[in-house]
Amino acid sequence: MPENAPVPLDDVDRKIIAELTRDGRLSVTTVAENVHISRAHAYARISRLTSTGVLTKFTALVDPVKAGLKSSAYVTLKVSQHSWRELKEELRAIPEVQHIALVGGDFDVILLVRAEDNTGLRRVIFDQLQSMAGVQDTQTFLIFEDLDAR
Repeated sequence: MPENAPVPLDDVDRKIIAELTRDGRLSVTTVAENVHISRAHAYARISRLTSTGVLTKFTALVDPVKAGLKSSAYVTLKVSQHSWRELKEELRAIPEVQHIALVGGDFDVILLVRAEDNTGLRRVIFDQLQSMAGVQDTQTFLIFEDLDAR
């Protein structure tokens, strides 16, 4: 099976994924109880979902404001052709950049940037992003309120 090929999932897999997406700290026993399968079955399913790359990591969601990151923005980038490979590694190296997506449309890349304050946000955008080779243009969309979709 090719590396990025979809993995066949059934309803049990989807229920397990939903449970772990809601709370990644759930024990295997709790997942099994919530999905109505045995603990051994849940363990085997979670192992398979992890080994096939469906589940890529277990992580904590952080409230950015409570963590001291009071300024957030989506920043779009227009980049020069063939600069993506080098650019994505430079973007990954910026701690304030929390999400990176290569997209199609009026711009090429969209970033979620979180900083302690507007001064920090300004530093990332003007001093780091706009000075990168390959970045032709940026546009910034300040985030006034974050809502968790789940």
